[in-house]
Amino acid sequence: MGKNKGSRITITLECECRNNKTIKRKNGIARYTTCKNKRNTPNRLEIKKFCTYCNMHQVFKEIK
Repeated sequence: MGKNKGSRITITLECECRNNKTIKRKNGIARYTTCKNKRNTPNRLEIKKFCTYCNMHQVFKEIK
C-alpha cells in the first residue's frame, strides 16, 4: 500500500517592509520558509518574525 502524501505543504513567508520606505539597514527582501497543514489553516498565514533588513520585528505574510 502506498502512503498518502498528506496535507502538509512548504510555504514562503515574506516581510511587509519591502513595500514600505522605512529606515532600512540594507536593501533586499527577508524571507522565511516553513510548513503548514492545509486542512487546519486554509487561509494565508501571518506570523510576526524578525526582519534582518529592517532590524526589527515585522509581520511576515505567506506568498505564492
